[in-house]
Amino acid sequence: MVLMENAARHASDIALEMVESIDVPRIVIACGPGNNGGDGLAMARHLSNARCEVLCVLTHPAVEFRGDGALQLDIVRRMKIECTNDLQQIAGQGADLVVDAVLGTGLDREIGGTALGAVVEINLARERGSRVLAVDVPTGLDCDRGVALGAAVRANVTVSFVGIKAGFAELSAQQFVGDVVVADIGAPRELVERFGKPITRPTGNDAEASRPARSPKRRGQA
Repeated sequence: MVLMENAARHASDIALEMVESIDVPRIVIACGPGNNGGDGLAMARHLSNARCEVLCVLTHPAVEFRGDGALQLDIVRRMKIECTNDLQQIAGQGADLVVDAVLGTGLDREIGGTALGAVVEINLARERGSRVLAVDVPTGLDCDRGVALGAAVRANVTVSFVGIKAGFAELSAQQFVGDVVVADIGAPRELVERFGKPITRPTGNDAEASRPARSPKRRGQA
């Protein structure tokens, strides 16, 4: 729960940067039933407190949310933040920003069902002028290989927790990840050292095509 809260605070800061020129931003957050959706629901609290108009679009019935995600959904409802299961509201709200918090890093097969429907609506919203922020990884992207598993969200910005996913460095991933921001969410250093590995910097033409990553700036910083 602490990691989820840290992730949500960092991602919310990036979201607010993306709409900082708008007085009362309209933000739609597409939330899946897992931890990625829990991150999105936690973001809804922070963005609502920052006086944004927030709508949470749930890809699954509320009863299918489990664990920390279910707890975050309960808090959002107690705060009277609007929630709906109508996926068409993702693109239908004319949002200034759409947050993709549908699926995270555990995806290992082509997406389908409501997750695919959410991807289609998020990409449609971008075509209609909304900016898109992906939470940890664009839904549908294999974060190890950098390829779409059937279909994937095309984000303007991806906030990647702990470090850059290996697949983000692949040319095939660039159309999906957009600008990559790395956020430290307080994962134990021992686990990072055990499971993480340095990414070899690309050279030549690959270096030109590679997107630079940046650290998130806190609100009020230059």
